[in-house]
Amino acid sequence: MTETTTTNATAAAAAPEVLSEVRGQVGFITLNRPRALNALSLGMVRDLMAILLAWQHDDAVLAVAIRGSNKEGPFGAFCAGGDIRFLHQAGSQGNPQLEDFFTEEYALNHLIHNYAKPYIAFMDGIVMGGGMGISQGAALRLVTERTKMAMPETAIGLFPDVGGGYFLARCPGSAGEWLALTGDTIGADLAIACGLADGCIPVDQQAPVWEALGTQQFADAEAVKAFVVARLLPKSQVLQPAAAELAQADAYFALPSVGEIVRALEAADTDWARATAATLRKRSPLMLHVVLEQIRRARSMGLADDLRMERDMVRHCFYLRPGQSETVEGIRALAVDKDHAPKWNPARIEDVTPAMVVPFFASPWPAHSHPLAALA
Repeated sequence: MTETTTTNATAAAAAPEVLSEVRGQVGFITLNRPRALNALSLGMVRDLMAILLAWQHDDAVLAVAIRGSNKEGPFGAFCAGGDIRFLHQAGSQGNPQLEDFFTEEYALNHLIHNYAKPYIAFMDGIVMGGGMGISQGAALRLVTERTKMAMPETAIGLFPDVGGGYFLARCPGSAGEWLALTGDTIGADLAIACGLADGCIPVDQQAPVWEALGTQQFADAEAVKAFVVARLLPKSQVLQPAAAELAQADAYFALPSVGEIVRALEAADTDWARATAATLRKRSPLMLHVVLEQIRRARSMGLADDLRMERDMVRHCFYLRPGQSETVEGIRALAVDKDHAPKWNPARIEDVTPAMVVPFFASPWPAHSHPLAALA
């Protein structure tokens, strides 16, 4: 390794993973872990919380804007989720920071949903898992023509957390069940149609709008939002292709159980149904049943109660079945050994019983001692 290469590597390692500054009347946040697609570490969660708390009562800051970065510079990748390698290591070795990560991440999600000032998320590129958690509570959720959005947790034996029950349950029809169970990736059109984005901004307009936010004079916080909204594409330009796919999802994912959903898909004679059934057959059978129950419970919950439920669930994902965690096994197969051959237990959707699902929804804490008891 040359001296220059060593210097560059050292500089990259030392660079802050979250950059923040106030320009004009707006606070700007850039996620700065591009080699990991800005996957959230515990340190990043803590930095984001500290920044947002500091700006919440700062009269000089009218609004907050957040973006990701890629290897070439800003934008291009928002956030690929939580740091799953850390989750695997911590879950395998009993690292107590695993508990800290989820408690603090969910508290951050709650703060964003309830933030006192407009929080504007530039959701360019990959927006998955934890990236959805730090964007779905935004006052403005902006997607682009290269946005790739998903809650893909069932592929790693987990469930759509970070408030996923809350925001997916509020998608139209049964779109939430479809996205939660399959983990399918959607673009700008479906994100807007599903109520997971507020508008589309062209890729080449992101930087000019971002820079202008720091140089304009705004009368108040609402004027900041209005400035951005005026630069979005008309919704009619991006919604048209989404209707047919949502109708297909409704036809199957409104059925009462995972077994019935899969049987109906496998009996259908369309490419979409066959591909969707094949996807579900690859996911953790146990977690498919857990996730369907999660989304349907969350439909009648407020955000704080949903996050408390998800905190219970994620505890159980790692500790309910010692040595048999679907999550640890799923991450191993996808990201550690990369054999893409998880050994799910049970192995078949048909072998999951209600008695296996119910314990995921029993809180391990009394209400007054819950890690998220203070959320309102």
